[in-house]
Amino acid sequence: MQRLRGTKDILPDESIFWQHIQNTASKLLTLASYHEIRTPIIESTSLFKRSIGNGTDIVNKEMYSFTDQGSRNITLRPEGTASIARSFINNNLHKDNTVKRLWYLGPMFRYERPQNGRQRQFHQLGIECIGSLNPMADVEVIRIATNILNSLNFSEYTVEINSIGTSEEREKYKEKLIRYLTPYINDLDHHARSKLITNPLKILDSKNIKTKEILNNGPSLYDCLEKSSKKHFQEVCDYLECLDIEYTINDKLVRGLDYYNYTAFEIKTKKLGSQDTICGGGRYDSLIKQLGGPNIPSVGWAIGVERLLLIIKDKTQIELQKPKIYIVSEGTKACKRILKIIPLLEKNNISYNLDLNNSNLQKKLKKANKLGAKICIILCDYEIQHNCITIKTLKNGSQEQISILDTNKLIDKIISET
Repeated sequence: MQRLRGTKDILPDESIFWQHIQNTASKLLTLASYHEIRTPIIESTSLFKRSIGNGTDIVNKEMYSFTDQGSRNITLRPEGTASIARSFINNNLHKDNTVKRLWYLGPMFRYERPQNGRQRQFHQLGIECIGSLNPMADVEVIRIATNILNSLNFSEYTVEINSIGTSEEREKYKEKLIRYLTPYINDLDHHARSKLITNPLKILDSKNIKTKEILNNGPSLYDCLEKSSKKHFQEVCDYLECLDIEYTINDKLVRGLDYYNYTAFEIKTKKLGSQDTICGGGRYDSLIKQLGGPNIPSVGWAIGVERLLLIIKDKTQIELQKPKIYIVSEGTKACKRILKIIPLLEKNNISYNLDLNNSNLQKKLKKANKLGAKICIILCDYEIQHNCITIKTLKNGSQEQISILDTNKLIDKIISET
């Protein structure tokens, strides 16, 4: 049996990097009063159709959807924000009228062509700040994203921002864009032609050189924004400058989900080739209301963990934890004695590896050295006969027998040697 295409086994020597990312993010997010939320990986298909949008590639081509045994239309979540919004409504998290700061880390699913940094089961670390229209909320989430990257010893990135205004302002822009691009329809790439009617804004992030050249002389989304949208965006820029966060205004940045408005942003790097976006997000003030909840503004982002791993692994020296103690026992009586000692090690936070092989003592000692243990606890026939435990220091080969009843001396010896 082989694993499915687009999925990956996360083995122990790699999972330590996942733990490092989660621990780093959790520490920083806790400082900023963000609290973890965990939502199901399956949701009603209608949730994503209503939130992400029927004109998006995610809904039209990439969702893993099926009908369950209760004839319900179910989808493996392709992104996290819609599930957070659904949970926010279902659990009445708006009742106390306070800003909710939430973070999550978990698997998402999209049927895409697998490539480096893009899997069909992938993982996102994301945050959502729910309940504030203040441009400072936009800047707070951007600052936290850069703070996490910097804390992971990665600084080779750029922050790109744009204002995509309101849905009404975007409709005006779409009309202008369609009118402008229609005479060039034969010069556009296939993807752009297919999006011209269904989702023309997605043409703006085309990688095709000819299409990009055509867009350079096209209408500007910014020119379609009203005063309030421009004011919000200017304040975001001012706050970023106040924090000395360097940014670039990218007037072609629109993101791929329909629920965004006002601020949209991406954090990119040249270290990943074509898959250059590490973090993407923005403001989504109408999503919760659109899903049947109250009219509550929100802003957030998601980081692709697989892509983040690709760029930090070479910069981060992490190894699997080596046990301080290797435990060797032979015979039923010895094993029973050892089982009484292990809780003492755990109580004192001493890591250990219990030998479960049937090899001889010399092979067991070689195994202890190979694993990097500092001490070997030996309890065999000799120790049972003399009612003691042998403590062998692997670095210099010295050893000492300690009474099996003197547990305090045993623990003190272990601590002093490790």
